[in-house]
Amino acid sequence: MGGTHLKNITFTIVIALLVWCSGVEFCNAKRVGKHWRQSRNSAASLSKKKGKGHSSGHHSSSSGKQKPKIPPPPPIPPPKHSGSSVFNVLNFGAKGDGKSDDTKAFQAAWAAACKIEASTINVPATYVFLVGPISFSGPYCQHDIVFQLDGTIVAPTGSSHWGSGFLQWLEFTKLVGLTIKGSGTIDGNGAVWWQSAPYDNDPFDDQAKLIFPTNLTFGQKPPAPVRSSLGGKMPSIKPTALRFYGSFNVTVTGITIQNSPQCHLKFDNCIGVTVYNFSVSSPADSPNTDGIHLQNSKDVLIRSSSLACGDDCVSIQTGCTNVYIHNVNCGPGHGISIGGLGKDNTKACVSNITVRDVVMHNTMNGVRIKTWQGGSGSVQGVQFSNIQVSEVQLPIVIDQFYCDKSTCKNQSSAVALSGINYENIRGTYTVKPLHLACSDHMPCTDVTLTNIQLRAQPERYHMYNPFCWQTFGQLFSPMIPPVECLQVGKPSSNKIQGDHDSC
Repeated sequence: MGGTHLKNITFTIVIALLVWCSGVEFCNAKRVGKHWRQSRNSAASLSKKKGKGHSSGHHSSSSGKQKPKIPPPPPIPPPKHSGSSVFNVLNFGAKGDGKSDDTKAFQAAWAAACKIEASTINVPATYVFLVGPISFSGPYCQHDIVFQLDGTIVAPTGSSHWGSGFLQWLEFTKLVGLTIKGSGTIDGNGAVWWQSAPYDNDPFDDQAKLIFPTNLTFGQKPPAPVRSSLGGKMPSIKPTALRFYGSFNVTVTGITIQNSPQCHLKFDNCIGVTVYNFSVSSPADSPNTDGIHLQNSKDVLIRSSSLACGDDCVSIQTGCTNVYIHNVNCGPGHGISIGGLGKDNTKACVSNITVRDVVMHNTMNGVRIKTWQGGSGSVQGVQFSNIQVSEVQLPIVIDQFYCDKSTCKNQSSAVALSGINYENIRGTYTVKPLHLACSDHMPCTDVTLTNIQLRAQPERYHMYNPFCWQTFGQLFSPMIPPVECLQVGKPSSNKIQGDHDSC
């Protein structure tokens, strides 16, 4: 009996120890479970497989303890897209029937593409999209967005879309690496603007004062104003068709802009601009419809393009430097111009401009620099070379008395012009081969003429000999016709630029 009693006591003590140990382990498991809740279910499942007869899931906790704690993986950065994200405007509600207003669809497509680097907005071929004034703006958009234009975008012809007027129709602002490319067309429907108010608030080209028809008439009267297709007179403020502002590394290629109400393509405060295989098409009598307008922009390349418009094929304004234009066809139009600069007594700075390998046909001017009286600053380092002109009224022009209204105040200060080179300019003219009118107070210096061969082609205008005033520099033969008015050397009392004049 004693032995049996001892065994019972021993057995009871063993059971008590087992219960006590199980309690300790269970508490530990609870503490671990607070920090690893996801592993408890998997551990419990594993314990059921390994020992169905065990109670309270004790081995489940042991199983959890055997696995080391795995830290969560670091967050995965969003993948970089490499042009694979394409946003078709049709998928955002655009109809493309030329009648429905697709402005909101374009806004929605842009909002989606803006978030993804190297994305593409697709404006598909065979569709005509009616789009009102719109701004595709940064600065928080991703870089290198492509605007693939293969269809046609048209401007509204109803005055209700324009309110009191917009300075631009399609605008891209504060972007990096934007490319507009394709085989499509931007059509500004400019005729309704030109006819509604043909010359309201529009300056005229001052060089027209030098052109006198032989029959003493000055062309037909402008067309009578008409109403827009949806009623109401169009605003007096005419918009630029496509404008870029404050952007870097912008490319425009392949597309055509036609019939803009005013300027066709404008770059303002941009750095790194490339335009090639680009076309502008507007009538010769469309008012103030510059082809490409540059202002406060640098590092610009324009090449392999055809520009036909009613004003300057390319207009280079203040703040431009490092501009290279080559292999461009210009005409009709008013030629390639620097200026007008210095209007309203402002300071203008332009430097390092090259225009070469250009063909001009039936234009008012060839290559021109125009400045207002009263301005300050400078134009320097300009090269015009290999220019072929055909039936151009005034192939070579410097005009420091520019005035685009009936009268302007005589003022002594002027933008200083120096280092202007004309080389290999050949072809035919219909009014005057060369017109160099420089400031009395600030004569033009270092003007070089090399291999100029311009032959008269009488048409319907009075014709004139070369004209120079206060122009100093050098001549290198051949020179057809002879240019005897340019003064060789430097002026004897040339004004020294002050701080206000220097750039």
